[in-house]
Amino acid sequence: MPARRSAMRKIRDVLRLKFEVGLSHQKIAAATGMSKGAVTNAVRRALQRGLSWPLPVELDDSRLEAMLYAQAAPRARYAQPDYGLMHQELKRKGVTLQLLWEEYAAAHGEHAYRYSQFCAHYHAYRGTLARSMRQVHRAGEKVFIDYSGDTVAVIDPKSGEIRAAEIFVATLGASKYTYAEATWTQTLPDWIGSHIRMLEFFGSVPSLWVPDNLKSAIKKACRYEPEATSTYGDCARHYGAAILPARPYHAKDKAAVEMSVLVVQRWILARLRNRQFFSLRELNVAIAELLVELNRRPFKKLPGCRAEAFESIDRPAMKPLPATRYEYAAWLKAKVGIDYHAQADGHYYSVPHALVGEHVMVRMTDTTVECFFKGTRVAAHVRSHLKGQHTTLEEHMPSAHRKHMKWTPGRLLNWGQNIGAGTRAVVQWQLENRPHPEQGYRACLGLLNLSKTYGEERLEAACRRALAIGSPTRKRIIAILKARLDQHPDLFPAADTAAATAVRIHANVRGADYFRDPPTTTPTDHQSADPGDDDSCLSNPRSIH
Repeated sequence: MPARRSAMRKIRDVLRLKFEVGLSHQKIAAATGMSKGAVTNAVRRALQRGLSWPLPVELDDSRLEAMLYAQAAPRARYAQPDYGLMHQELKRKGVTLQLLWEEYAAAHGEHAYRYSQFCAHYHAYRGTLARSMRQVHRAGEKVFIDYSGDTVAVIDPKSGEIRAAEIFVATLGASKYTYAEATWTQTLPDWIGSHIRMLEFFGSVPSLWVPDNLKSAIKKACRYEPEATSTYGDCARHYGAAILPARPYHAKDKAAVEMSVLVVQRWILARLRNRQFFSLRELNVAIAELLVELNRRPFKKLPGCRAEAFESIDRPAMKPLPATRYEYAAWLKAKVGIDYHAQADGHYYSVPHALVGEHVMVRMTDTTVECFFKGTRVAAHVRSHLKGQHTTLEEHMPSAHRKHMKWTPGRLLNWGQNIGAGTRAVVQWQLENRPHPEQGYRACLGLLNLSKTYGEERLEAACRRALAIGSPTRKRIIAILKARLDQHPDLFPAADTAAATAVRIHANVRGADYFRDPPTTTPTDHQSADPGDDDSCLSNPRSIH
């Protein structure tokens, strides 16, 4: 399942880079780690089904997969030659492509390629073999990004402690226009922040970002299928760009920035070697001043300078900056617990209860937390920094939980007050004399049901009776109602309810008038009491003796 989700994320990137960025299939394949054929197939299917970019909001990963691949017609299969063996055989004297095709056709019959296709496929294979060539950079296409190996010392003015600052360097491929700045670390927040300031320095966005394989940028460094970190990929999508990491141990893939790193070291850092800096801002001001001079320094073998080449070549071909600046966001994977909450940075955020047991991707900024399931946002919260606490939205809860959450101590007390002072006093006693507040909620809801059965007047009288005898429990109130003792006000004094509850009472305290003579009752009254109830003895208080 995770592999399928990752594949659909790549398909979305393919469609975005094709229809929005306008890259060739070869560059899209390099940026996404897919084969060129798979990219072509995905684009063809999208066009057949009338899709473009952006995709409809309701089209999640499952629906997109079904639309593109569920009804795909199987294509004809041809027997594939062993191109590696062919390449080796052709090194033998007298062996030709014609001879190899005749042997191949005799072995596979109707499933063999025609001679022209056979040769075309071989030449395409031979073109993929290792070779070295001079890179040609298209205008506004690539920016090469790396850190200088050298650092600059920054002195803390209070403690005198010396801290090393890293130097971020970026260079556009066509014009060699260069940007540099100092950061404290090479960690992900500093890495993303440097990219944002780099693009604002350019005033526009190149289509392809070519970083080195540092951990802040690349989650999985691989020659064939490199994988960018979620935050770095999110940043690139915000600016409408693609990430094309350099191959591990292949400095030629980013030769432009390697040369710019040397230029920055020689023309900027070397000039600052005898200066002392007491803050990162002071250092960056000095770098910015020398950076202007570097970009206006004339080329040795070409007319003009970096700044002029940038204005005439790169800037017109680059995309404008988006309306909003990218907001740094950390991504993490979280499993939804049985309480339909996912943990992020020590706090718990609710998601729809149907996702219990599933894994969601959580995007965290300084102010918000968003949860995504299969590419669709399912929850959004204001970020909380309270560890171990919960943030819950009512619409994420099952209906039974929503109904229970509506009952609060204040609401229960107001409900009791609407019936009478005695009922409110009993409700307050239930809330204050339970090991857990929710146990008091249940008891109060039980009183609510009694008002439906016996009416509010009788419930109020029964509550006053229970308070007078010092036992305002739900069982005692039920016994009073069943024995109709609430209908004999002469058995208990009309004392002030607040004064009655001021005495600390509990379920085993009967009160002074517990031992009074019972009223004269009819057999019907006695029959109405439940003989199995522990408190049914209230119909005849002395029967317990």
